[in-house]
Amino acid sequence: MELLQLQYFLAVARLEHMTEAARSLHVTQSSLSKTIGRLEEDLGVPLFDRTGRKLRLNEYGTRFLRRAERALFELEQGKQEIRDVSNPEQGTIELAVTNASTLPTILREFRKQHPHTQFHVQMLTTQEMITLLQRGEADYGLSSPPIHGDDMECQIVFIDPILVAVPEGHRLANRSSAALTELKNESFVGVKKGYLTRDLVDDVCLSAGFAPNYVYEGNEPARLTALVEAGIGIGFIPSTAVNPREHIRYLRIEDHELVREIALLWHRDRYISRAALAFREVVVQYFGALSKQAKSEAGGR
Repeated sequence: MELLQLQYFLAVARLEHMTEAARSLHVTQSSLSKTIGRLEEDLGVPLFDRTGRKLRLNEYGTRFLRRAERALFELEQGKQEIRDVSNPEQGTIELAVTNASTLPTILREFRKQHPHTQFHVQMLTTQEMITLLQRGEADYGLSSPPIHGDDMECQIVFIDPILVAVPEGHRLANRSSAALTELKNESFVGVKKGYLTRDLVDDVCLSAGFAPNYVYEGNEPARLTALVEAGIGIGFIPSTAVNPREHIRYLRIEDHELVREIALLWHRDRYISRAALAFREVVVQYFGALSKQAKSEAGGR
């Protein structure tokens, strides 16, 4: 059994499509098909059920996939460990994030201390992040909500208050806080259903006796403040996404606890390089400073 056979098998198993797998591997479909055939001959069983051009993992394939993923995972961890020991300052940190509002500041702070360490950042859905972490293809995930699993470490780093953003000139713009019931007749801008903040806000508003009237629903959280500033509607914005340069007023919710948890995630068995350990420390320090600042501001009100 060859390493190449395992790599090709993983690609076909994940896509269940020979043409797409060949394209992703940059090999011909004929070469890929022959390699998978030799692997099945070595194992003495078929790994896929074939119906025309369609492939489906069968019971043998499903069982073998778990072992193959584990074997390649361990080999990749070995390569990462050797690179780290031989040249600890020249590595690349792989990051997956579901919301990037705090990331530029964190990366800038880390770069001051580790100028030679590179980053590769992917903005993903929660499920995409879980898949990447489970495969050991990312050092860390920065996620809201937190994700718990048998093979996952989850460290909550910040409790992020969700504020109400209103444009200058709005009837509530001179206030520092508002009750949810004061918002029931407003027009809202927000992300689509399925995003944590949207679902959380909708549930809390329903508990206050109304469903928000959304005039805009999108996939880009960063765009919401521009829409609020333009007077399209008001919006619920996490405190970590507040931009003080915008002509917006942010109000606290008086009568309901409206917060989201931000967590740092990593695979329990993934090798963590010295640079990645240093990055974790910077993340914890950054959010620790934010927490102290928030408590200080709360105490001053």
